[in-house]
Amino acid sequence: MDLLNEIVKEIGSDYATIAADKKETESFIDTGSFIFNGLVSGSLTGGISSNRITAIAGETSTGKTYFALAVVKNFLDSNPNGNVLYFDTESAVNKTLLESRGIDTKRVGIVEVVTIEEFRTKALKAVEIYLNKPTDERTPCLFVLDSLGMLSTEKEIRDALDDKQVRDMTKSQLVKGAFRMLTLKLGQANVPLIVTNHTYDVIGAYVPTKEMGGGSGLKYAASTIIYLSKSKEKDGKEVIGNIIKAKTAKSRLSKENKQVEIRLFYDERGLDKYYGLLDLAEKYDIIKKVGNRYDINGKKVYAKEVYKNPELYFDQFIMQALEECAMKEFSYGEVRSNDSKESDS
Repeated sequence: MDLLNEIVKEIGSDYATIAADKKETESFIDTGSFIFNGLVSGSLTGGISSNRITAIAGETSTGKTYFALAVVKNFLDSNPNGNVLYFDTESAVNKTLLESRGIDTKRVGIVEVVTIEEFRTKALKAVEIYLNKPTDERTPCLFVLDSLGMLSTEKEIRDALDDKQVRDMTKSQLVKGAFRMLTLKLGQANVPLIVTNHTYDVIGAYVPTKEMGGGSGLKYAASTIIYLSKSKEKDGKEVIGNIIKAKTAKSRLSKENKQVEIRLFYDERGLDKYYGLLDLAEKYDIIKKVGNRYDINGKKVYAKEVYKNPELYFDQFIMQALEECAMKEFSYGEVRSNDSKESDS
């Protein structure tokens, strides 16, 4: 044991330690949706990992940016002293859009990036600045890259300027290298990164298959990969949001290939907190469905009415039962919420 301590001390750094002494820092960022929290962490009160990379992938117009902004809003609302660094590759995010989502624009830094090299350098520099701060001065921080698919490379730009009609074969390697450097640094800083990305149809697949673009770099680096697909949510003739199907393509925190439906509004409401819980409650007989209505505490109501006044129907007893169901449905093992983790520390 003395020999091991000596080796770790001599060859290690501030982040090297004996396994028995290593502090468990697993915590979550609430996404604002109970059912999506369950999908990505196994707990309704969990969420995306607070120190890992989460990829949100989907076809064009599936609401990836709106989805990321909904998580940003909930992160800032939950952390009054928190900040967000938003790497924008599409020139799509501005003050007006953020304000329309109810986001505090004074706590969001927008960094426009064009190339993978530029994103890598600026993101690493930002993490280094954060790590160089004393621990008690490190306020909660969230990074967002929107989107990976729109990043080019410096070679690609040079070739375009020289009118060379060639494809940059180094792009996937640059992506892999960027995330290889960022993954550990973000973990040390306890800073999460949300990456949006595009998907495409795999040609020649036996069954219709979606694949995420950008090579294997993000697939290896991300602890969670979620594929999104959508349908329009209407109020009369007006489109007010999306009903999004979210499926885990990869997860180190919960079961893979699980799918849920969540509701995303286009206004400041963002992600609907309770949407999707009725499906989970029905599956585990917490709430029984009778025809087109649900029997809740002896009262038969339509789903629309339940989601209109969710706190009236999802009381603490039902929510406690649903938490146990979420663990069975999504978790590999026991998953504790942020509250229980904090009480242990």
